[in-house]
Amino acid sequence: MESHVSHRERLWLYILVGLVLFFLVAPAIIVIPVSFSSTMAMSFPPSGWSLRWYESFFQQEKWIGALWVSLRVAFGTMILTTIVGVAASYALNQGRFGLRNLIRTTLVAPLAVPAILIAVGVFFIYAALGSMLNTIWGLILGHSVVAMPFVILTMTAGFNSYDASQEMVARSLGANRLKAFLTVTLPQLKFSVATSMLLSFLISFDELIISLMVSSGPMSTLPRVTFATLRDDVDPTLAAASSLMLIVTSLPPLILHLLSMRAARKEGRDAG
Repeated sequence: MESHVSHRERLWLYILVGLVLFFLVAPAIIVIPVSFSSTMAMSFPPSGWSLRWYESFFQQEKWIGALWVSLRVAFGTMILTTIVGVAASYALNQGRFGLRNLIRTTLVAPLAVPAILIAVGVFFIYAALGSMLNTIWGLILGHSVVAMPFVILTMTAGFNSYDASQEMVARSLGANRLKAFLTVTLPQLKFSVATSMLLSFLISFDELIISLMVSSGPMSTLPRVTFATLRDDVDPTLAAASSLMLIVTSLPPLILHLLSMRAARKEGRDAG
């Protein structure tokens, strides 16, 4: 018989979890009120409130250009890694060839390699090619290297839990492998695919080290411009830029989580 532990007896655990969450979240949350400060220097708490730094952000070409580059690269990385990652995960799940484990390990290896080593390697490869530095495609391919492992791990978990027999039934009824995959298998994995897309987008949007090595000038991403501005001149516009980056990286996961909860409730009602 299990003993019941009251909330009062767990109070220390709740306090500890709350302190840990506060420690992790507070540095990111503080930047939001700072971005609405009316003073010429970043200070917390703000002595006055204003939208001047958001106006400054949207009026300066370096910030708008960097935001546009980051969005283009993030969407490109999302599309490339999702297509390649889903196809690779499907092949590794369905295939019965001897190099499966080696290929899977190679695809997720960037997780174990320091980002600076990946960035240096990408830089030397691009320098040897002579045409990939300071290009959108160069950034997309570089960001895809660090985003791909997350797609592979997410889709591998999805493929390990889906019902493969339904695809086999579709193929036995005349559908080819591609049609069976697109119409039967892929709908079962829609949340795994959505999660993979979201992760690759966010990883690319926040990527700094590779962007520092392979881009500059008009091809600079928002994290690169933010880093350069923080290093050279502490402009309060940084707070506005950081707040916008926080919104872009926080809102989509929240929406996906709410949609998944809604779908789970709907499936529960249908099953009931």
